[in-house]
Order: sequence, then C-alpha cells, then structure tokens
Amino acid sequence: MQRKSAYLGQFQYLAHLRSCYYYLLCIVRKKFNLSSGRVSCFMSEDRILWGVGTSRTIRAHWALIELNLSYKTEIIRTRTPDTETATFKSVNPRQKIPVLQDGTLTIGESAAIVTYLAESYGTDKVSLIPETPKARAKYFEWMSFICMELDATSLYVLRRHWSLPEIYGDSPIANKASEEYFNRMITAADKLKNPKQKYLLETGFSGVDILMTTTLKWAIDYNQKIPTNFMEYLEKMGNRSGYIAALEANKMP
Repeated sequence: MQRKSAYLGQFQYLAHLRSCYYYLLCIVRKKFNLSSGRVSCFMSEDRILWGVGTSRTIRAHWALIELNLSYKTEIIRTRTPDTETATFKSVNPRQKIPVLQDGTLTIGESAAIVTYLAESYGTDKVSLIPETPKARAKYFEWMSFICMELDATSLYVLRRHWSLPEIYGDSPIANKASEEYFNRMITAADKLKNPKQKYLLETGFSGVDILMTTTLKWAIDYNQKIPTNFMEYLEKMGNRSGYIAALEANKMP
C-alpha cells in the first residue's frame, strides 16, 4: 500500500512538472513571439473537438488543421441520439455541435471556436486573425455579417422549413423570403469584397475565409445563386490543402 502511494505521488509530481513546463513554454512564446509549430500550450489529449458532418463543425476542424494543432475528434452527429447522451449533455447542455474542449476551456459556436483558436495559437507563419485594430474590426465585421445575415437569417431558415419541415413546418413564404434576402446580402457582399484580393481581408487568409467558404458551400447545396466573383473565390478556397484535410476530418462514419 505504501509502495502504491509512493508511485501515485511520483506520478502526480511528474504530471505537475509537465504542466509547469507547458505553462512556462506559453509564457516564453508570448514574450518572444515564437512560432509554436506542432507543440501547443495544451497537450493533444486535452484538446477534443466534439462534432462532425455539418457546415459548422467543419469550420472548427479547418481552423485546427490550419494552425497545425493535434486534437481528438468525438463523433457526435447533429439531430441524432449522439447529442442525447449524458456525457455530451455534460459537455454542452445546449446539445449543439461543434464544441471544443481545450484544457480547462469548453467553448461552443463555430465562429467563437475559430476566433479563439486564432487568438490563442496564431503564429508569424500562420495567423487566422489580424493584429491591428482596424484590420481586426474588418475581421469581426465579416464574421458578424456571415453568421447573422448569410447563415442565421437566410440559410438556417431554409434548413428549418425546407430540409426539416417535419419538425418546423413547411413554409413556402418563409423559404421564398429567405432566398430573396440571401440573394440581396450576397450581392452586397460581392460589392464589398475587393476582387483583386485572394482573401476577404487584405492581411491574408483568416477565420472569416473559413466561415465564408463553408457558408457558400452550404448555400450551393440549397441551390442558391452565387456571384461569379465569389464562385472564383470558392474554387481557390476549395483547393486549399487545409480545407481538403478538414473535409476528410469532418466526414461522418
């Protein structure tokens, strides 16, 4: 019994040393602005992404892959018994995916996850969010626009009344209004996007490109018209290695 207690004490001590090492490593990186490579402030077994198979879960997979972060995937599929388990309810009482567990942090909502990862693990080589106040303002402007005007107000209404009429009811009027609104908003976005830029922000590829690409893919699935400028943009994003890897990671079994 004493030997078992001694072993347990040694294990706890080593675990404590490991935690201290990674904590100090984070401080050094932030102090000297060092690139993290594949090593992160949390061990990979402490980073778990819950959710696969949707246009929203792929966003989180894509951000993790772009930042070269190792993680474990828990196969949770939307609107299935997967979300009804006691384990998942304890992780996210809202029973929605995706959800990211990163050390002691648990966070839901795809846009929040992408932004959190960008803020926490961006490097000089790979940064998914700009640094200057004005550039960050444009980041959050695009992020809000995509989430609210293109996703929640338009496509999600179509999802409810077109794809899931047995749950939310069939509503041709709501579907027509949503399609018209999406067309107005994507046309406005087309005018805002600089056609000379490869990405939405002049600073380069970012989290808003992750959200816009996945939203446009979703819109095409719902037979929505996409402006030529955005179709060309979508083709470039679709050929990105991070997106291709995220598609694979997001597949349902």
